[in-house]
Amino acid sequence: MYNIPFQSIDWSKIKKTEYKGVTGKSYWQTILLDGLRIRIVEYSANYLADHWCQKGHIVYCLEGSFINENENGDQVTLTPGMSYIVSDDLSSHRSRTLTGVRLLIIDGDFLTSHQ
Repeated sequence: MYNIPFQSIDWSKIKKTEYKGVTGKSYWQTILLDGLRIRIVEYSANYLADHWCQKGHIVYCLEGSFINENENGDQVTLTPGMSYIVSDDLSSHRSRTLTGVRLLIIDGDFLTSHQ
């Protein structure tokens, strides 16, 4: 681990990068620090992720709603104020939304699984 000095982030100045899903699009604004990634992620209406993800995340729903699907069939709907957390390699998950959603997602080396 390392120390992060105080800093503020003006997300309106962080470039958005577009990614296509199976359906819909996602837009990422990303801050990279040593071993840490912080993102504001927006999914358009009718978005379905194009892959199953095994990466660990801390996800906080800011606006809208989405469904986190696990490859084993479990599903959780998250709405504003809700979160999920998982370490690397402990689930195979993907996101989908009918109406669109805006999320704060934090991931990095600290979520490495110690199985």
